[in-house]
Amino acid sequence: MLRNTQGRHSLIASGLRRGVTYLRLHQVASGVKRYSEAPTYEMRRRRRQMSGPPRADNRPPYARMASYYRDLISSGQLAPGDLLPSIKKLADLWEVSTATADRAMRLLRDEKLVQGIPGVGTEVLARPISLSSGAERHDRSGRTQSSWGVGETSSGHAAEVTEAPEDVAAVLDISPGARVIRRSRVYRDGHGIVAHSTSWIPAEFAAVLPELARSERLTGGLSLDLIARATGRRVATRVDEESSRIATGDDLALLGQPPETVAAILVLTAQFMDADGNLLEYGVDLGAPGRTRRTVSEVLE
Repeated sequence: MLRNTQGRHSLIASGLRRGVTYLRLHQVASGVKRYSEAPTYEMRRRRRQMSGPPRADNRPPYARMASYYRDLISSGQLAPGDLLPSIKKLADLWEVSTATADRAMRLLRDEKLVQGIPGVGTEVLARPISLSSGAERHDRSGRTQSSWGVGETSSGHAAEVTEAPEDVAAVLDISPGARVIRRSRVYRDGHGIVAHSTSWIPAEFAAVLPELARSERLTGGLSLDLIARATGRRVATRVDEESSRIATGDDLALLGQPPETVAAILVLTAQFMDADGNLLEYGVDLGAPGRTRRTVSEVLE
């Protein structure tokens, strides 16, 4: 939702002119609009005196412009919903042609950092969602009864009892071709596909939970939650692994990518075992090209 409606105006302008790096237009309580300026040319000049001469930036103007706004978005100074100046205003601020300004914005659009809205301008998008591990989705389901992250949805739910491929059979400790439940879904956010996720579940659970083999989204939690309630067998141990590879043709099809795409992808696998060490589920997530995995941890003193 845009932030310049209902009395919440936000216009971000930036450039190389003396005095102002960027301006933010606020609507204050009195109804009077004011600009807050930061940082000024003089402040930048003093910083340079203290830190030594700056290194030359030989990038073309459009690349410098894109980099500047990319940094503002990454740092949070430009938040989702904020509007960037018009192409004409950008061209004036940076003293470049409108074609150069448009090229800079097009680069940010290609990176899914902003989107153009006809008649409105260029809006900052929310950051792409980080890939979640199997353990993270399992923990999230315990709290919310859903594996979705904030801003995430799932679609394309499919399930069947099928023959186990060789690599899956090795993990489940069954013979290749033995019967196994396969469930799959696609996770998405506002930027597109986050990951294609497949769950491989021992076929024995289909007898007590026939919904595991139905092509529909489960209700009441993950398959592991349903298994725990129906059988009493709960997850006691989880093993997460992360690797990368060049996407295969099958990977590209699952991730909705053109077949000629050449890209590296993250592959996240998760094994969930009960208290006796027996496997309850084996999950495989394929991250879409360009997706990253971000973790935050606390430092214990």
